Amino acid sequence: MRLSIGIVGLGLFSDDFIQLFKKHPDVKEVAIADLVSERVETSARKHGIVRTYKSFDDMLKNGKDLDCIGIFTQRHLHAPMVIKALEAGKHVFSAVPIACSIEEIEQIVEMVKKTRLIYMMGETCYYYPCAIYCREQYQRGAFGRFVYAEAQYYHDICEMYNAFQHSGGINWKRAAGIPPMFYPTHSISMVFSAINEYATKVSCMGFRDSHEDNIYGEGKNDWDNPFSNETALFRMSGGGIVRINEFRRIGINKPSSYITCFYGDKGAYECSITQHTFQKGVASGETPYVEYLDELLNTERYVEDKKNGTIDYSKDPISVRYVEGYSPIHDKNRLPKCFRDEPPFAHFNSHPFLVDDFVRAVISGKLPPNNAWDSARYMIPGLVAHESALKDGILLDVPDLGDAPADWERLTFEKKDYYEE
Repeated sequence: MRLSIGIVGLGLFSDDFIQLFKKHPDVKEVAIADLVSERVETSARKHGIVRTYKSFDDMLKNGKDLDCIGIFTQRHLHAPMVIKALEAGKHVFSAVPIACSIEEIEQIVEMVKKTRLIYMMGETCYYYPCAIYCREQYQRGAFGRFVYAEAQYYHDICEMYNAFQHSGGINWKRAAGIPPMFYPTHSISMVFSAINEYATKVSCMGFRDSHEDNIYGEGKNDWDNPFSNETALFRMSGGGIVRINEFRRIGINKPSSYITCFYGDKGAYECSITQHTFQKGVASGETPYVEYLDELLNTERYVEDKKNGTIDYSKDPISVRYVEGYSPIHDKNRLPKCFRDEPPFAHFNSHPFLVDDFVRAVISGKLPPNNAWDSARYMIPGLVAHESALKDGILLDVPDLGDAPADWERLTFEKKDYYEE
């Protein structure tokens, strides 16, 4: 079985995915759609796309033979498009987030449960080196019982002007002012996926913005959102606590998404920019020690340049070039051969893993990472957190939509001919 997929939204994020889907051995065709005809023409020429559409609705109406739809539109537009695609019988890959309201998330989860169609959210940070490490070590029991963790997404809005202008036109600021906690999945997924728990309560505080760009404030955006930065404390279902920062006005240059610390009662992970450590405590029953993980969790490019002494830490300690490409902890052998030697992609080369997992999930019918239930647990806590911030940090309950159906087998690595050397 080889799949056909239609990509909707030709902004700054979808280009990598078009080329990866085209190269995947189990994909036979990629079609594209965008409301801006010039983007369609440019992308079609660049990637050799034959089939093009004028809009999402045009694709659904005239592309009935497409197996899957990939949604790469503005974040607040995802849910209605996901719902329409599922109603049309399509498997769905969607950029983050899944939706911007609890009601929409509930509808998507119920539709996926009823139809058994594959929904996968393109959460890059699930595949980040720090997330992989904490997930693997926690599952092995190295941390003991989970106690506390901190994760964040630091991305100054000034750096995102171009992206919002590209997708939003003259009224781009209306969308740019989206509440930070309406886009929390990078931060939340790294920790929540590691401990396989969900949030039960949250208290959140917001930073009221007064910048001259007038993006945040009542009447200035589609949500009347006054906050450029939001900090939330979550109580987890296992009793531990997680602090999540979503900052869009922040004077710092470091990887935008990362886990600062991850503590259990027996061991701990800590990170400071590109310095990573794992520590065993007294309660572990072992002699306390520190293990340095820099060569495991930084990108292969960074590790090599550090060994060669070619990094000027005073000027550019974490250049974009050091968050592009694979890290040694990544299992490249689980990918198709054509993906292993790809030029470095952004987001720690998470894109090839996202594409391969989605394709394998659709073909096998198995539940992928970042499925509808996981995605709900990464997003609903942020929506409730923003509500808390608007109420000056009041403690609120976080609803949970439950686990995926027990009879729906989860995707695991299965060797195929194209995985072999």
